Amino acid sequence: MSNTVLKIENLGITFGGLKAVQHLNLEIKEKQLYGLVGPNGAGKTTVFNMLTGVYKPTEGKFFLNGENLTGKGQEFINHKGIARTFQNIRLFNNMTVIRNVLVGLHYQPEFKCGFFTSMFRLPRHFKVEKAMRERAKEILRIVGLEEERNILSCNLPYGKQRKLEIARALATNPKLLLLDEPAAGMNPQETAELMDIVRHIRDEYNITILLIEHDMKFVSGLCDEVTVLNFGTVLAQGNTKEALNDPEVIKAYIGE
Repeated sequence: MSNTVLKIENLGITFGGLKAVQHLNLEIKEKQLYGLVGPNGAGKTTVFNMLTGVYKPTEGKFFLNGENLTGKGQEFINHKGIARTFQNIRLFNNMTVIRNVLVGLHYQPEFKCGFFTSMFRLPRHFKVEKAMRERAKEILRIVGLEEERNILSCNLPYGKQRKLEIARALATNPKLLLLDEPAAGMNPQETAELMDIVRHIRDEYNITILLIEHDMKFVSGLCDEVTVLNFGTVLAQGNTKEALNDPEVIKAYIGE
């Protein structure tokens, strides 16, 4: 039986009098590709914000590999192994592609350098720098961006900027990767490539993936299970095909 990576118990948050998310229960197993879907305003990104410490839940708990991370700060949660991408791309535009990835690697224990080592540029400083660049290139290879590593990220086409966001999240060595609409704005060929990349990340690096996506073809092609949210509550949960064909889900998406 595979281990539970993410367990969410009765999670909810209220803004003023508005219950943005309520009574969310969810369990994601190791190496699972899981979808969180629903119409606009359903509360999906709010869930990601709670899981990454942007918002503190007003009820419930969530656990990563059995450790309660509810209400912890963003940096703490990231160090524990949850990384994310954003709906609106957030890259360092005036940095090269590879430098965007190196930023994520700086906080990894194996690339830590003491103050004096760096200041006096001792041999270990150069050894660590070389190892970081090799690791960054490996990550860029995963998402198909190694050739573009020395160009400014703002000069990448939109679809490749999305892939770079994934690469930067991977640099933090996550156990759980949260992808917020990774295929948004991509053409069919880019979307197909992205599906292959996401599968490769899961299979080769043993990373569990939770994704928000509006492209149902993308979701059903990748995810074996989904949770469908509507107005902050769970509308359907379980097998992807069954959940997406639920009459209540269809009604929520296309109206009466």
